[in-house]
Amino acid sequence: MTPAHSRLRIALLTYRGNMFCGGQGIYAAYIARELHRLGHEVHVIAGPPLPDLEPGIPLHVIPNHNYFGLKGREALPAERPLRTLFPSHLYEYGLSRLGVFPEMTAFGLRLLVRWRALQRRHRFDVVLDNQSLSWGLLGIQASGVPVAAMVHHPLHIDRHADFAIDPRFRRKWKRTLYFPLLMQQVVLPRLARTLSVSHASAHEIERYFGIPGKQVEVVYNGTDTEIFRPVERRKETDLIFVGRTEDRKKGITFLLDALARTPENITLKIVDGRIPKAGLVPGKIRELGLEKRVMLLERMLSVPELVAEYSTARVALAPSFFEGFGFPASEAMACGLPVIATGSGALPEVVGSSGDAGLLVPFGDSAALAEAITQLAGDPVRAARMGAAARRRIEQAFSWEEAGERTARVLEEVVRAHRRS
Repeated sequence: MTPAHSRLRIALLTYRGNMFCGGQGIYAAYIARELHRLGHEVHVIAGPPLPDLEPGIPLHVIPNHNYFGLKGREALPAERPLRTLFPSHLYEYGLSRLGVFPEMTAFGLRLLVRWRALQRRHRFDVVLDNQSLSWGLLGIQASGVPVAAMVHHPLHIDRHADFAIDPRFRRKWKRTLYFPLLMQQVVLPRLARTLSVSHASAHEIERYFGIPGKQVEVVYNGTDTEIFRPVERRKETDLIFVGRTEDRKKGITFLLDALARTPENITLKIVDGRIPKAGLVPGKIRELGLEKRVMLLERMLSVPELVAEYSTARVALAPSFFEGFGFPASEAMACGLPVIATGSGALPEVVGSSGDAGLLVPFGDSAALAEAITQLAGDPVRAARMGAAARRRIEQAFSWEEAGERTARVLEEVVRAHRRS
């Protein structure tokens, strides 16, 4: 337990809180748990879909209306349509019609409206923002509460990846509008402290935000090795990919091109509960004639079901353009699978570069990926040995307990510096 004199009241902000929203949702739930277990008073302030928190952690909901995901008149509520004229709703609606993703901006502004009441009631010592980097944070910090920000990776990388994968001018224009880059470039350097989940992301933060890498506190994510663990299951496939297949940055077309270059007995399972019937993957499978070699698992899985699916494969794949950390890689490793990953972003930090727990290939080099797949899928003994090493690596290097302790130390430093100023 944290000594009473250093107990902090922490507001943890996450504009999307659910674990199934990606890495930031996983981070929010686990870091809140660890800070709470250390004895700090943690309040999670979240937008939907909401996080599943450990008992004893209060949740404050900041609503959004998901205007971006709706077209035309669908975006206007059937009941009380004039509600859209409320300033924050109108702002969110207007940005969404321009092709801007408004969720982070609207979350911060709505939070700022509520902040005085929240602060009067709970007297927070510090705010930990989980990647929103919204204008509202400047208002909160100006009110006298220091703000630290966890940046999983700069959104500039998403835009750069989109440009590299689809260079058409119309696509570039839409993606330039989509990301709130100017807001984040203005906000982040003005906050009290910056954290990130890998040295690769810290390097990109220096590149895009001008914050020296040595000033970015790197705190690796953990992986829950009690949940993600080897499970006795019959092996159904050689390879497994878990992730959003419509997100081209995850490298699915690169992976399928590589699979087509491997022996025909090598099979792949793709786990993604949101594969459109006319989407990228079904079309690519037909184009390459891989119908008999690729199994699609097209439903949302619970965490225990996902663990079981990892255990039906021999090798996991993480062929991403960039990962700020790479939960699919670390979770597969915790389940006892070696990983074939790209040498992009933080994946070398997670998988390791020694070759003991996985193999690294250049992004987009389908010949190199095919060779790595052929080597590892064709040698089950080697794959099993590497999988055991992968499990040990995660146990030793990526603990949520350690992440919580290091994050708490950073927040304590932020509060002390603020009180001295």
